[in-house]
Amino acid sequence: MHLNLIVDQTNNSYFFPKEKNIGVNINFDKTWPYIVPLRLHEYFIHHGHTVHLYDLKNFPRDSFFPIGLGFFDFSIDYFDLLPEKIIEHISQNRLKILFYYHEGDNPFIIKTRLDTLTTKHNLNENCYVFISGNTGASKIANFLYFTDFELWYYQRNLNLPPLQIHQNPRDKDFTILNRLHKPWRAMAMTAFKYNGILNNSYWSYCNQGELDSDTAIEIESVPGWREQTQKFLNDAPYFCDTLTDDQRNSHSHVIDKYHTNSYCQIVMETHFDIQQSGAFISEKTFKPIKHGQMFFIAGPAGSLQVLRDLGYKTFDFVLDNSYDTIDDATERWQALLASIWFAKLDLPKLFKLCIDDIKHNQQLFLAKKNQRLNKLVMDIYEHC
Repeated sequence: MHLNLIVDQTNNSYFFPKEKNIGVNINFDKTWPYIVPLRLHEYFIHHGHTVHLYDLKNFPRDSFFPIGLGFFDFSIDYFDLLPEKIIEHISQNRLKILFYYHEGDNPFIIKTRLDTLTTKHNLNENCYVFISGNTGASKIANFLYFTDFELWYYQRNLNLPPLQIHQNPRDKDFTILNRLHKPWRAMAMTAFKYNGILNNSYWSYCNQGELDSDTAIEIESVPGWREQTQKFLNDAPYFCDTLTDDQRNSHSHVIDKYHTNSYCQIVMETHFDIQQSGAFISEKTFKPIKHGQMFFIAGPAGSLQVLRDLGYKTFDFVLDNSYDTIDDATERWQALLASIWFAKLDLPKLFKLCIDDIKHNQQLFLAKKNQRLNKLVMDIYEHC
């Protein structure tokens, strides 16, 4: 099944809308209004999925005008940015807008904003489809969920072959990497430190930062946690490599030992809780999958279920993954910490028990994603 897209401005293999108030030389997600090239189109090309491109002079009725979002800004009237001709076609039900947003912001709030804008412009409330990286989108009219970062990391790490999975003894228990400061991450790393999780691990915390009230996890749930976390931050940053920050942020850069010389990765996801709106997984989760490790996910409830739904194995027969079902962030954290501590007692044995599932995950990640894209296109048209 193919997708019909209307394109009026291109930049190499990318394309994006030529809004009436935006210059051609956009700095993409760094500059207002944070419109970016459509990542989805790149996926179509690489995985051999058919997409038909049209201009405004000649297009079929079941077509979409795509808008890639690097950041959803609630102060922006996205419909007001569009050329008048586009708005005319939308108002006459000749085409719809396809918003593509790879991030995991609360989609329920985004839905409220977009519906306010459609009312303002006298447009049908069904004039758009919004693709989100938050699983909660699947519960909202006009919204769809898509695991963008599975394909994004696949593309950006394409030139690096997967690391070989071996069963030789490994020197380290865990790999736990943090590039950017977030209060809940600082709390988690502090707890790992005082529970002995960091003693024999590759770990980093590459920024200093403030310990504010937005911690997701209730910091007063453990006496002294606030003071210990503040001390951890005062002594930051902590590095386990000599890379630059740009190298650490590069999806095409891999340090082999983080995957081949530790048994398990504790993935410190982008969010630990998104107002209980849904789950969001980024490239951080797909790194140990591609390069052959067991993993825990410090992230929103339902993160492991996202992977299961995609066909990945989450080692449920040897790890206590019940934490993934707990909505309350503090209770989920307590269950996660207990599960990690228990696994630490015999990681070499657990790794050997999981070796077939680790290999399965790597092979699934490396497979073409045409079926994923085909399902997405079918879901888009079901919302029309």
